[in-house]
Amino acid sequence: MADDPRLLADTAGFDLAPGDYEAGRPGYPPQAVAVLVEELGVGPGRRVCDLAAGTGKLTRLLVVTGAEVVAVEPVEGMRRTLAETVTGVTVLDGTAEAMPLPDDSIDVVTVAQAFHWFDRAAAMAEIRRVLVPGGGLAVLFNERDERTAWVAAFSEILEWHSHRVSGYKATDWATVIDGEGQRTIGWEQPMTRSTLEARVRSISYVALMDEAEQQRLVTETLALVGGLPEPFPMPYLTRMWWGWPGR
Repeated sequence: MADDPRLLADTAGFDLAPGDYEAGRPGYPPQAVAVLVEELGVGPGRRVCDLAAGTGKLTRLLVVTGAEVVAVEPVEGMRRTLAETVTGVTVLDGTAEAMPLPDDSIDVVTVAQAFHWFDRAAAMAEIRRVLVPGGGLAVLFNERDERTAWVAAFSEILEWHSHRVSGYKATDWATVIDGEGQRTIGWEQPMTRSTLEARVRSISYVALMDEAEQQRLVTETLALVGGLPEPFPMPYLTRMWWGWPGR
């Protein structure tokens, strides 16, 4: 993880709310996993590292493909939740810039909702180190689809676009990873009011706020969906980029 004081302050919130992250954050749609299988060959006989795996939102889907999966995660609370939640995976303490893996040991590296926290040059050098010759890399981001009015208002309540973490949306990830493929997938996460509350509290900078301020944001957010029957959809765009830095 990048050794930037601002990033370290932002990411500190993840260790405070791993349960909310697990409860409120979306997973990934089947079409995204199909891309990893079809384009990068994820599946039986392949060793995959899910880097900065969090609580395992993508990790559990990689396991289902039959691949051998190693999850690397620097935040202790996230790592503990991942180990408790996802079976059939090796969980390691490590960062993108210092992965606890041998040279030429991984067929595919996946990075879901995390590359914006990395020192990009150092992370790419480390990814190239652990990949086998010809090995692949996939970067995925779940982006809330603000074409839906209440979702746009949700971002306004959180002042999302004024926070540094939102910068991943404006980044040219194809250039960062020297990517050769790209896909955007629209889908919906079924939500209840309790999962939406967890979604608010799971945000890194929100988790660092005092309880009164967190509750204010929760109350204002829940008011946006007061008239919606449960479950109601949270629309997402999953954006993916992939390439073969092991070449």
